[in-house]
Amino acid sequence: MTLSASNAATDKISPLLPLTTEQAELVERVFTFTTTHVTGEGPAMFTIYGDAGTGKSVVLAHLFAAIQAAARTDATSPLADTENYFLVNHPEILKVYREIAGQQPHLFKKDFQRPTTLINQISQGKKHADVLVIDEAHLLLSQADHYNNFYGNNQLTALMATAKVIILVFDETQVLRLKSFWTERRLETLLAPYPHETIRLTHQFRMQASDALISWINDFTHQRLRPLPTSAGKHYDLRVFTDAEQMRQAIVQRNQAVGLSRIVSTSGYPSTLDGGKHYITEGKFHLPWDQYNYTSTPWAELPQTINEVGSIYTCQGFDLNYVGVILGPPVKLDDHNHLVIDLDQYTDVEAFKHRADLTDPHELTLIKQQLVLNSINVLMKRGVQGLYIYAHDPRLRDYLATND
Repeated sequence: MTLSASNAATDKISPLLPLTTEQAELVERVFTFTTTHVTGEGPAMFTIYGDAGTGKSVVLAHLFAAIQAAARTDATSPLADTENYFLVNHPEILKVYREIAGQQPHLFKKDFQRPTTLINQISQGKKHADVLVIDEAHLLLSQADHYNNFYGNNQLTALMATAKVIILVFDETQVLRLKSFWTERRLETLLAPYPHETIRLTHQFRMQASDALISWINDFTHQRLRPLPTSAGKHYDLRVFTDAEQMRQAIVQRNQAVGLSRIVSTSGYPSTLDGGKHYITEGKFHLPWDQYNYTSTPWAELPQTINEVGSIYTCQGFDLNYVGVILGPPVKLDDHNHLVIDLDQYTDVEAFKHRADLTDPHELTLIKQQLVLNSINVLMKRGVQGLYIYAHDPRLRDYLATND
């Protein structure tokens, strides 16, 4: 299936996409903040808070296009001849931004980088940075990670040591790993000594769902379980399945009809290899996890991935038209109908790598549980037109089906 313009990720965050009045005003506000502070000693910080789907990335795309146009074409601007970069610590999203850069006259593919790459190039004296725009800043490493060639203590502080202005978007409910553990309080403490402004986006642009369903998801991902809302929205398709294979078939039908519909899952399934792949099995349902994507096309836009199960690492930051979410073995109801997270059954070993500054066992357990809940938040908020849910745990599955 060829992607329609409305389904392509590049068209959803393109600088050519029309903005709402409020978005345009925000771009202008942050641009003025940038030109005011770029001649100072730095760092001046502007933080955009917002839940998944609140339009953060499209604002950044327009903003960075304006910054680079001024830097490269306006000799009278304070931004003239500045060296500026757009950073995102997510390889799939980076592919989209680089594709967009190839279509814009004042944007170059080299303007878009992973944070570690730029930090290391700056430390080697190969580059410097005046203005940094950081998408998905909640994915920045907050401790050393030798596997990813980052040897500092915190990626944001490393970037703050070199830039004049940093604009970042942040959502603590999308923090997924201990090595990138952030909270709003931690971020605000870090920014307090410096010139900074903040804004919080609240309007939901992605999901055509009712406020009641958005609230239900937010409550669920904070372990507050209640019956599903009676209305998911006039144009939103919410379904609970007691059979994962039936959910897969429904997603396939939706994909054939409108495209960009996929199955995704939380962690918690055996990591043993079967024919070189890791599989999720739920009754008659048997599909492999997402494979490493060596192409320049985002995972969800590859036609063959209708036969894979997506994860937080392939779908975070992206729209799907319909998403089928599997809540894996760690997500359960106890005997008192309380939602619990069984950390012993969580199989994403990368998520919980040790960090020396978190030493209280009780606090660490709560943080790990919230990381799992955050992954559910990310998965459930992918669907523009529909959300389908299947739970591995029989008690949770029955509760959701009974209260649908």
